[in-house]
Amino acid sequence: MTSAPRRIDVHQHLVPPFYRDALAGHGIGEAGGRALPEWSAGAALELMDLLGTETAILSVSTPGTGFLADPGEAGAMARRLNEFSAALAAEHPGRFGWFATLPLPDTAAAAREAERSLAGLGADGVTLLANTGGHYLGADGQDALWRVLDAHGAVAFVHPAELPGPAVTGIPPFAADFLLDTTRAAYLLVRNGVVRRYPRIRFVLGHAGGFVPYASHRMAVALAAGTGRSPLDVLEDLRGFYFDTALSSSPAALPTLLAFARPGHVLFGSDWPFAPAAAGQYFAHGLDSGVDAGTRAAVDRGSAEALFPRLAGAPLPAPAARPLPARLRRSVRRAGARALFRLVQPGTD
Repeated sequence: MTSAPRRIDVHQHLVPPFYRDALAGHGIGEAGGRALPEWSAGAALELMDLLGTETAILSVSTPGTGFLADPGEAGAMARRLNEFSAALAAEHPGRFGWFATLPLPDTAAAAREAERSLAGLGADGVTLLANTGGHYLGADGQDALWRVLDAHGAVAFVHPAELPGPAVTGIPPFAADFLLDTTRAAYLLVRNGVVRRYPRIRFVLGHAGGFVPYASHRMAVALAAGTGRSPLDVLEDLRGFYFDTALSSSPAALPTLLAFARPGHVLFGSDWPFAPAAAGQYFAHGLDSGVDAGTRAAVDRGSAEALFPRLAGAPLPAPAARPLPARLRRSVRRAGARALFRLVQPGTD
C-alpha cells in the first residue's frame, strides 16, 4: 500500500478483563475451539495501524452472555459489557465504535437492552449470535427485538457461535461449524420473512456470510419449494444482507462474495484478536491485491460509511509519533505478509 487506506473494520472483538474472568469462573477458556486471546485497547490500536484501519467497530464474540443460565445475570453482564464499550469508544474518539451485546435468548430483555444501548449509550448497532443455546435468529417469538431494531434502522452484526450439538473430533468449530451456523441463521431470517417484515434492519453476516454466497442458488431453490415464493425473490433477500471479509478475502472466496453481494454490501473485517495479526495481514493483502481500486475503496471504507454516517468524512485522528525502529518493524511485517500471500497461492499448472 502506498498510503493508509483508512479502513473501517466492522469485525473486531474485545475481551474485557472482567468478561474473561467471568468466563473462566464457568470453566470457559476458549471460544469456537480457540483459546481466548489476550486483548487490550493498546494492542488493538497497534493492529489497526498495521492494517491501515482508522476505526474498528468492536463486538463481544461467542458465547456472549449465553454461558449464564440465569436471565438476570445475563442481563447484568450485557449492561456491563455495553457500558465498558461505550466508555472505551468515548476515550478513543474516531478509533473505536461498538456493537451492543444483547442477553439472548431472552427476547424481551434483549429488546430492552437494544433500546438502552442504541438510544442512550450511542451504540453503532447490536451483535446477534447466530444461535444461543440452540435458539436461532429468525425463529418464532423474536418480534419484540426486531421491532426495536427496525424502529432504529439498526445495524445488526450476526456472528457465529458453536453449533447446538457435539463438535466433531479434529474439527475446531471456528474452522467449519461457524460457517454453517451463520448460514442457518441467514436461511431462517429469509425463510420466516424477518428481512421483509423489518426492512430497516441492516444485517451484516460475519465471515462473508458463511456458505451463503457459495450456496445461495441451492438455498433459493429449497426456500422457494418450501414457501411458494419465486427463487429470484429469495435470491434478492439473500443479496440484501451485508457481508464482511474477515478471514474471507482469499483468491477463492473473495470473487464469489463480490459476484453475489449487492454493490456496497461488502465491508472490511479482521476478526482480531481471535484471528492473529499475521492472519489479518494475509487476508488484508488479499483484498489489496485482488480487486480494482474502486472496489477496494468501497470495501475498505465507503460501504461502511453508508452504514455508519457518523464516520463519513470523519477527519483522520492524528497518529501518535512512533520511533524509527517501530516504523521499520511494521514495514518489515507488511512486506513479509505480502511475500507470504504470494508464496502460498495455488499454481496455475
